Amino acid sequence: MKKINLNNATGGRLALLTAALIWGSSFIVMKDTLDHIPVFQLLAIRFTLGGLLLAVIFRKQLMKAGRAILPHGAICGVLLLAAYASQTYGLKTTTPGANAFLTAVYCVIVPFMAWGMTRKSPTLYNWAAAVMCIGGIGLISLSGDLTIGTGEWLTLLSGVLYALHIMGLSRFGEQDDPIALTIVQFAVVAVLSWVCTLTVESGSSFPAPEVWPKLMYLTVLATAVTLVCQSVGQSLTPPSQSAILLSLESVFGALFSVILGYEALTLPVLCGFSLVFVSVIVSETQLSFLRRK
Repeated sequence: MKKINLNNATGGRLALLTAALIWGSSFIVMKDTLDHIPVFQLLAIRFTLGGLLLAVIFRKQLMKAGRAILPHGAICGVLLLAAYASQTYGLKTTTPGANAFLTAVYCVIVPFMAWGMTRKSPTLYNWAAAVMCIGGIGLISLSGDLTIGTGEWLTLLSGVLYALHIMGLSRFGEQDDPIALTIVQFAVVAVLSWVCTLTVESGSSFPAPEVWPKLMYLTVLATAVTLVCQSVGQSLTPPSQSAILLSLESVFGALFSVILGYEALTLPVLCGFSLVFVSVIVSETQLSFLRRK
């Protein structure tokens, strides 16, 4: 067994925690940015600049990638755009905390999608996680008249689309370089977003100067830096620990939302957040961190 250097292991965990923290804060930044520019324009700018930045940094990997990566990247890119668009439109009419936690349901959905594709049955842990997740969604989303708002429905849809995107990545990831595949995806998202913003968003205009710091935060930190942190962190950290650390994204998202006054942390909402978080941990780790090796 390969011996893991303690310093490297600590660095890997810090990298994953940094990625989760930045992603969690990005829900607030996106919420504020949507007050100034439309959804597809935001996605177009973010993925254009993010893709260009990654293409410069990882140009060697991109040059080595074969042509087969193009259709793979196109499929994953369309799914990624659909997921981001529904999540971002959902964020316009729901809180950043609810958006963060409801998006995280993709972790629970993936094993059931894999069931249909690989015939590998979900475990008891996956079923238990699904039940807890449904309960948490109800506590977070249901209003006083027992209905779910448009923002919550769109966010849940994004969770399903993210799960499909992960299935696509798992299928193509064994054939393609993951960094190059990410860059191609970003290019597809950028092009399609520009098409959408120029054809369906009549309110699009050049962003005001005060919006650009938020756009650069989303581009540089929440896109390029987090990708590097995730790649490095997961290479140095066991999968079960990686899942736990990355799932803290939703916790940080809710925490920032409460601190900055976007979220009213009532008891039902707190219980809902807790149930969704625990369901993600159970589904992702199968509680392996509790079993003696």
